[in-house]
Amino acid sequence: MSREKILAAVKQNQPDLMPLPDIAPFQEIEHEDALGQYEAVLTAIGGKMYRVNSMEEIKSIIKNSYNSLEKRVLSLVPELEDIATAAYEINPAAHHLADVELAIIYAHFAVAENGAIWITQDLVGHRAVPFICQHLAAVVSAKNIVPTMHKAYTRIGGNEYGWGAFIAGPSKTADIEQSLVLGAHGPRSMTVFVLND
Repeated sequence: MSREKILAAVKQNQPDLMPLPDIAPFQEIEHEDALGQYEAVLTAIGGKMYRVNSMEEIKSIIKNSYNSLEKRVLSLVPELEDIATAAYEINPAAHHLADVELAIIYAHFAVAENGAIWITQDLVGHRAVPFICQHLAAVVSAKNIVPTMHKAYTRIGGNEYGWGAFIAGPSKTADIEQSLVLGAHGPRSMTVFVLND
């Protein structure tokens, strides 16, 4: 059968168009304590969250929590640049990121439903940064916690960005013998600092 006949047969047997489902009820879902929900979910998936009031608190926690400050630390958060050990320059090749122990980034917002943060390339410079580092730390404003992914998609739907990703917790897999392994193919840990402002 020729290509044209196959495509014609497929076109002739298209199902009728169906209306999109009504997602309005999902848009109305709210968590009474979205921040508490976010912390519970992030912790359950292997991440860690700190509620902080200042960048100085974040610096103190990082210095006390990571024995990696003698290794390569990149900060894309300008207020935390003084705890970075190396200047960050955007490079088309990701090889210069191979030895990053800790990367500190901003997140646009976080999602209470699944413990994710939303980032775009303008926050990380190179899209490999949050995936190639050994440990990932993100800073997000407490007022930027949305309850559900429906709200998240509504928030990003009209925006323009070259690249974006939802990241929820450290990388993980349970493919082998149903045993959960953290840090399987990306950061071994993920810490989110929720900044009260």
